[in-house]
Amino acid sequence: MYSRLFLGFMLGCLMFGGAVFAQNGSQTPTPTPFAKDDKGVLPEKIEGVPSIAPDFESQDRSLPDLSRVGVDIADQRTMTVRDAITMALENNRDIEVTRKNVRIAEYDLQAARGVHEPRIIGQSFYERATTPNVSVFSTNRDTTRGSFVNTATIQGYIPSFGTVLSANIDNQRATSNDPLSILSPQHNAAIGFNITQPLFRGRGFDQGRRTIEIAKKNLSLTDSQFRQRSIDVITNVQRAYWDLTFALRNLQVQRDGVRDAKEQLEHNRRLVEEGQLAPIDIVAAETQVANFEQAVYDALDVVTQAENALKNLVSPNRHDAIWAKAILPVDPVDMKVPSVFLDAAVETAMKNRPELEQVEAQRGINEIDKKYYRNQKQPQIDLVAGYSSSGIGGSLNPDFSAPFPLPCEQDPTSPACQQQQANLAALTGNPYSGVFANRYPAFRFGVQINLPLFGDKTSKAQYARTLVEGERLDVQREQLEQGIQVQVRNAVQSLRSAEARLRAASIARENSERQYESEQRKLDNGQSDIYRVLERQTALTAARSAELRAQTEMNKAIAELQRATGNALDENGVVTRPN
Repeated sequence: MYSRLFLGFMLGCLMFGGAVFAQNGSQTPTPTPFAKDDKGVLPEKIEGVPSIAPDFESQDRSLPDLSRVGVDIADQRTMTVRDAITMALENNRDIEVTRKNVRIAEYDLQAARGVHEPRIIGQSFYERATTPNVSVFSTNRDTTRGSFVNTATIQGYIPSFGTVLSANIDNQRATSNDPLSILSPQHNAAIGFNITQPLFRGRGFDQGRRTIEIAKKNLSLTDSQFRQRSIDVITNVQRAYWDLTFALRNLQVQRDGVRDAKEQLEHNRRLVEEGQLAPIDIVAAETQVANFEQAVYDALDVVTQAENALKNLVSPNRHDAIWAKAILPVDPVDMKVPSVFLDAAVETAMKNRPELEQVEAQRGINEIDKKYYRNQKQPQIDLVAGYSSSGIGGSLNPDFSAPFPLPCEQDPTSPACQQQQANLAALTGNPYSGVFANRYPAFRFGVQINLPLFGDKTSKAQYARTLVEGERLDVQREQLEQGIQVQVRNAVQSLRSAEARLRAASIARENSERQYESEQRKLDNGQSDIYRVLERQTALTAARSAELRAQTEMNKAIAELQRATGNALDENGVVTRPN
């Protein structure tokens, strides 16, 4: 008895001494006191926390409706990737906008070419004016004149040389009560031809030709923008298609998980009846069933979102019948991984990417501007020439009164009277007889100059701006090429990572199946517990979803590689027709 007391005393001393040594030797950390706020109140004693629904416990155990919102599951629409791409390119609103932009560019080109079309310019008006008489030869207090004027000009161009040609015809009928006017009404007619030929500025290149060339470049620019938008749509459709494929597969996996969980629950109940499990172990299996049932609803939500994303890309509007259908992807998921070499992929991207074509179109516009503003720096000296032929006719003014005696009033037989009669006869004839007889011709030939007094600063500044703009486009292209190279490198690396991810996911799924089966056998033999079995079951369900996720992610990586290299159109057999 005493030996036992002594032994207990010695053990107590050793334990006490060990505690003291641990404290003094700092071998065991001192427990950290509870954290306090700035006022020294312990967290569990904080006051002022409102009591919100303290007794809430949901008693509803019924499952919500598993139907798809706005979709008839029985009405399925099978769809391949090519079907989805075709529908998107035909119906997508963004594609339609870019298609309209191409048509706008075509009309802009037609409008630009219209600047050199021949045109007719004319006017016709009647004018009546009364003016005070300021002549000593007339006794009228005022003079009233009326005129009816018709003019027409046909103007044409020789675009290659900047030549402007014009032909005009003028016709006027004038009446007057002025006694000094010999003819009333008086008819005046004239036909003329004019030419303006630039010698320096505007001869090699002018604003009209610049507008046409820029319109051509803009057409190619919008066409490449259309191709770029088509590639983006194709890539987005492929991503949405494979997202929906995975979502539907994941829904199947979660549904099968519920089935397996319920089978495991029934199996556990039999083990409870056989006395191998405690009744409380049924609770964990029931919770597992509820969790998998919730996963089905979550998977269904993902299906709806993925399907709506795809429908938004392929449907023309919100009233299309496809919104009420269930899309069923039918393409096999195991796409063949392309053999990719980085250098070849980068070179292909540099040839096919529409963004580089757009930069080239902008550089072409810049070259046009350089040519135009270089021409504008030259002096504006134009060679002008013209010819016109006029004629006059009409009737003698009944109110005519000569301010001095006429030859016929003095001697009707004199040569002067005869000449006067001949002149009056010529005046009262058809005015166009004088025009075509070239009775009153007029010629004009000369030079027209328009030069700035202190140098053309505007044209020089505009030309210098085009030079800087060209340098900016060169830098922009280098930056774009580098960015494209980064995208291609990333796409190739992502594809390889996706291959490795698929391999790992496949191995994980296979091993999860083995581990689950093994854990079930251990449970039946009493070597495991229900919690490990449920853990293996959850891991198997996740591994099954992850395997197809890895495959669809690899398919999306292939689509991204097609976009990065600019091969999305060719790889999917798409020929773009903007019109």
